[in-house]
Amino acid sequence: MSSRPPQIQKISLAGPAGVLEAILETPADAVTRGAALICHPHPLHGGSMHNKVVHTLARAFVRLHFAALRFNFRGTEGSAGAYDDGVGELDDALAALAWLRNRSSGEPIWLAGFSFGAAIAIRAAVESEPDGLISVAPAITRFAADLQKQPACPWLLLQGDQDELVDIKATIAWVNRLSPGPELAVMPGADHFFHGRLVELRELVTNFVQKKAGDDPGS
Repeated sequence: MSSRPPQIQKISLAGPAGVLEAILETPADAVTRGAALICHPHPLHGGSMHNKVVHTLARAFVRLHFAALRFNFRGTEGSAGAYDDGVGELDDALAALAWLRNRSSGEPIWLAGFSFGAAIAIRAAVESEPDGLISVAPAITRFAADLQKQPACPWLLLQGDQDELVDIKATIAWVNRLSPGPELAVMPGADHFFHGRLVELRELVTNFVQKKAGDDPGS
């Protein structure tokens, strides 16, 4: 795994509603073996690409020699446009994913997200067929409950059983309606924002990506 701090580049992407501000992190001591797009929580409730869970997801991928792209949805901080109830935000994610795919020249592409961003990432995975998907506490009831099909890639869904914003029982019921569905990992005692549990979250994500994408060549 990469041990040195990643290289960090602030970039601007062409989004459907205007410029999307983004941060690209790449491993400092290794050639990348893939890339990951990470989507942030609800913009109207303080969510941005600087969220701690989003940052943790990005660093998990960078440790495994992936490039990690975080971006702000339309209307969030320096990104152009206005909140669009998940519709335009899906378009934003697909635009960012297209940019990342073009940059990555055929390398494996993963999608990841937290809360609202996890629901958007699930919907983007249905449309874009990535190589893997990480969903952390996805807000499925409002933003991903009506999927016409499910992502076909390796998929981890991770949630705390003390989540005060996303009902764990509703999540389990939704997963049970899917076939084969994601691999579900429930963290006992963890709340929605994984306070005090981010290292554990990072390790669960790391282990899943290693298992599905192959052993890290630098480990």
